[in-house]
Amino acid sequence: MSKSVSSTMINLPAGYFGMVLGIIGMGFAWRYAAAIWPVSPLPGAFLEVLAMIVWFLLALAFLYRLVKYPRTVKEEILHPLMSSFVSLFPATTMLVAIGIAPYLRPVAVGMFVAGAAAQLSYAAWQSAGLWRGNHPQTATTPGLYLPTVANNFISAMASGALGYHDLGILFFGAGVFSWLSLEPAILHRMRSAGALPTPVRTSLGIQLAPALVACSAYLSVNGGRADFFAKMLFGYGLLQLLFMLRLMPWYMAQPFNASFWSFSFGISALATTALHLSHDSSDGIFTVVALPLFIFTNVIIGLLLVRTFILLMQGKLIVRTARPMKEDRL
Repeated sequence: MSKSVSSTMINLPAGYFGMVLGIIGMGFAWRYAAAIWPVSPLPGAFLEVLAMIVWFLLALAFLYRLVKYPRTVKEEILHPLMSSFVSLFPATTMLVAIGIAPYLRPVAVGMFVAGAAAQLSYAAWQSAGLWRGNHPQTATTPGLYLPTVANNFISAMASGALGYHDLGILFFGAGVFSWLSLEPAILHRMRSAGALPTPVRTSLGIQLAPALVACSAYLSVNGGRADFFAKMLFGYGLLQLLFMLRLMPWYMAQPFNASFWSFSFGISALATTALHLSHDSSDGIFTVVALPLFIFTNVIIGLLLVRTFILLMQGKLIVRTARPMKEDRL
């Protein structure tokens, strides 16, 4: 096949949807903080609206590529590393559904149904496809959590927000056992199969998310009770946070770029779960750590926002590639 090239096209990777995860997750944390503390709900509302705007623009860019330049999307979903990040589109769709549920429930239900159906379909195609034995070991990174772990936990969160608690339990179970089956393989690769290439190291930020997002999902479907299991999940999340802090010099040996948002969903879930556990637990330790963790997470998300805005102003955030004049349809 021959291609002729004319000018350029905006070609934003699906991984950019990771920005929505952190922004809206921090918005949810502020929403809950305003419910239990004497703080303004306006920061939460601002972050949720900002996340929805970013999601809408990224969704338009992705759908435009899918219709106009389908081969660029096909290359992404067939890539050993990038294919997992495509699942962030339905994941963020369901998070936006949670955000608008108190105001536009019918629209939220529609977005949830579409997002859940899309994530299950994509997981069946992508994740089950790995069972054929052709997946390279070097591509076994925490990104593999996204299609079956992150998406099912987010589906559980959306189910809980919309009142579908039994459905949420089904999604939660799918996420937990997918997480437990994937983590040994991912940790073995990171320990024993050579160092991750520098540009891929930020995917370690996803390792922070499963336990904390699982805790948030569990609280969404169990009525918000800070029971033994919720506290266990939070404890494992704190351990992962210590690991992330230990490895900071290693994964920051590269200039800031949009991939650093991979840390954001776990960070925002840290704030939300800490607030829930402090409010519903009689144990003083959660009351002690909730405020410092909430401040810490706001600082991290704030830094990500500022650095990303700087990249945008410098013209380094919007990715442009050669635009094919003619292209075969998928």
